Amino acid sequence: MGKTYVRIDDRLIHGQTVLAWCPTLSIAEIIAVDDVSAKNPMLKTIMTMGVPSKYKTNIVTLEEAKALLQAEQPHNRLLIVKVPSVLKALENQLGGIEQIILGNLAKREDTLHKVSGATGIFYLSNDDVEFLDRLHQEGQKISFHQLPSTQETTWTSFMKTIK
Repeated sequence: MGKTYVRIDDRLIHGQTVLAWCPTLSIAEIIAVDDVSAKNPMLKTIMTMGVPSKYKTNIVTLEEAKALLQAEQPHNRLLIVKVPSVLKALENQLGGIEQIILGNLAKREDTLHKVSGATGIFYLSNDDVEFLDRLHQEGQKISFHQLPSTQETTWTSFMKTIK
């Protein structure tokens, strides 16, 4: 059975995803979850135009993602969501994910916590922190990591900065 990795990145599918993360994680399938993008043929075309055909690419709604994640696959998958709340909505379908990798997330009205540097720029709300910290406490590996070649910031290190 293949592994499922999760990336939280508000850009969804982009060059770093395809050129750095997919080869590093031996990804065969990309699942980008965003209701707006999934319903917009132009956005789907723009996001997938730079993705080599060797990667099965899905840009799907939250509901479609639930069905896709239910099916076991023999290959590695990369699930990409824009914000942690989407991941929270998929929590029941995420049993056994390998790692949650936090990429970039723009500032929102409710964000209070900022991580920046080699990890990129990432803003989290208190709800985001609470949800991700619960997953971490349950044994999930979580880190801030812009590119496989850059420095990784562990969730534990981040939590020390806000307590």
